[in-house]
Amino acid sequence: MAASISIDEIFAQDRENHPNERTLPWEETRDGITVVVEPKPHWAEDMRVFRLDSREYCRYAEWTAHGTRARFFGHIDTSGDDLIMKARAMIAREIADGLWR
Repeated sequence: MAASISIDEIFAQDRENHPNERTLPWEETRDGITVVVEPKPHWAEDMRVFRLDSREYCRYAEWTAHGTRARFFGHIDTSGDDLIMKARAMIAREIADGLWR
């Protein structure tokens, strides 16, 4: 049975929501720096932003207020690319399991 929705369509639909209501990571770029915003879990005070190509993060509020001047901290095992790839793999499994139509 062919899937009726693609991973890209699911990401696009999620981006139509307000940032605080999104469930999937998304990219933002400012002054040449691309980050991936991690959706806010129910227990978190703020979302986190990870640099796309390095294992560094900061708070979303810091990113929105200061952009490229935001203070990033090292993260032991996660980059923005890791977040996107994990989300895409999760959705691909869900599509294969018939959870998306």
